[in-house]
Amino acid sequence: MISQILVPIAGTLLLYLLFPILQVLYYNVTSPLRHVAGPRSPSLIFGNFKEMAGDPGLTAKWRKEFGPNILFRGLFSIYELHTSDLAAINHIVTKPDIYQKLPSNITSNERLFGKGLVSVELEEHRRQASDPHINGWLHNPAFGIPQIRAVTEIFVEKAVELRNIWASQVADESDGGRIEILSWLRRMTLDVIGQAGPPKVELLKSIGFNYQFDALQVDKKPNELNQVFAELFHSPQSSRYATLRIQQAMVPILRLVPASGSNFLREARNKMYAIGMQIVSKSKAEINASKGEKNLGKSRDLLSTLLKANLSTTIPETQRLNDAEVVGQIPTFFLAGHEQPVKTTSLSTAWALYALSVNAAAQSKLREELLTLSTDNPTLDELNSLPYLEYVVREVMRVHAPVVFTQRMAMEDDVLPLSKPYIDKRGRSHDSLKIPKGQRIHIPILAINTDKAIWGEDASEFKPERWDKIPESVSAIPGVWANLFTFFAGPHNCIGFRFALAEMKSLLFTLVRAFEFELAVTGGIGPVTTGLLQRPTVLADGPSAGLPLIVKPYNTQC
Repeated sequence: MISQILVPIAGTLLLYLLFPILQVLYYNVTSPLRHVAGPRSPSLIFGNFKEMAGDPGLTAKWRKEFGPNILFRGLFSIYELHTSDLAAINHIVTKPDIYQKLPSNITSNERLFGKGLVSVELEEHRRQASDPHINGWLHNPAFGIPQIRAVTEIFVEKAVELRNIWASQVADESDGGRIEILSWLRRMTLDVIGQAGPPKVELLKSIGFNYQFDALQVDKKPNELNQVFAELFHSPQSSRYATLRIQQAMVPILRLVPASGSNFLREARNKMYAIGMQIVSKSKAEINASKGEKNLGKSRDLLSTLLKANLSTTIPETQRLNDAEVVGQIPTFFLAGHEQPVKTTSLSTAWALYALSVNAAAQSKLREELLTLSTDNPTLDELNSLPYLEYVVREVMRVHAPVVFTQRMAMEDDVLPLSKPYIDKRGRSHDSLKIPKGQRIHIPILAINTDKAIWGEDASEFKPERWDKIPESVSAIPGVWANLFTFFAGPHNCIGFRFALAEMKSLLFTLVRAFEFELAVTGGIGPVTTGLLQRPTVLADGPSAGLPLIVKPYNTQC
């Protein structure tokens, strides 16, 4: 009797697993890209995925061997096209309806963060990002130049708080003290995204959630959200969590299989949702306390703006976010302000301090320029008036882009133009690539930023002075800022890039004026990747080691 029940169930499960495997095999055998050269796959299940995660420089080695167009195998041995050809890249970013985010990535983001901007595509993304009321929060008031100019006050305030904490830690050390800077920078950026700003400066509330995380106050109760992000993105298990999320999104039945990390991912999602609901409840209470709809504009924090738009009777029902979508925006912006690749100020600033610690001349030159301002509280215009600071920020974002790659999937058959012909495994030359529907494309952001054919033979070196005169070939790189691909391009570019740059400049201004930075270890500092992100760490001590530097108070009298 039991066998009569179990045999059909086992057979059904076997067919359920075999069908996608057969689909992949058929797709790979018939793909018009099957003759594109690429590396061997060491695993049927993981393809080249694991070795790519373990070696951030692997794709650079492949490009040297195979050229800018490479066919490798991702999870479950699915073919993925790696291209750094600028003609192909420009074509992809200008065709967002054809080249969309991978469905598995969208599903993975939705399961962890809810239905926010990182979890939707096409019309749903346009509705959330471009609706006149939501756009007014997302693009104009929150991330426009006038508002970034105002919110710079918060950036400087939190940078000064961090400066004072570090100063107290190294006060008794004549030769400076050793500080693990990356964890502190993460705390500071978390405080910024929650900060509402001084009560008299209402405009400063438009970026934050009017919620105090107090991440820099380590003597208080440990911050739950900071702990969640640290475990998700910076622990030794972070790569495993990322792999598990994608595997479960690609093969839904795997969600039923007990796996190491499943419980933590569930707990992380629940914590973010609980904190989001707390913030929603607080904002709703404040709005309901207002007298009539005319007074709904009193609170100007980011979430209140969303809720007010939903409550207003002047807005059509189709243009409002439902409660799940509103709550979904909260972890999305926690992620955006604290950990998300394209706005990862903590990682970018850590890379900047590392780069300056190994280039003493650049550090001294930057400090000399920063000290020409007589104030400790510069405005955005004053920060933007410092040319060498701009050069340093650009060079860090170029050489140490926090996001090393992104991915897209072709939603219909297409043809990618190429700036240079490629030679396939049969020795034939092609000036374009036929892209079949369903093809995954790996877009290497860091590789484009450091391509020697574009930037010259010293492309991988940190040289801020190069921005005095950059090569003409750089103009072919698509992007929203400084001829760099760091913030991507097209409709899915980083909407908060000005926010990230102003925050990074505020941190560098405050910290480099106050301290001298030196390496705390000799050699062994390098990038470790987790998903799309790369962060600096002591390689010998493992991925969770962070970035220790010697921090020495700068004596202005010397």
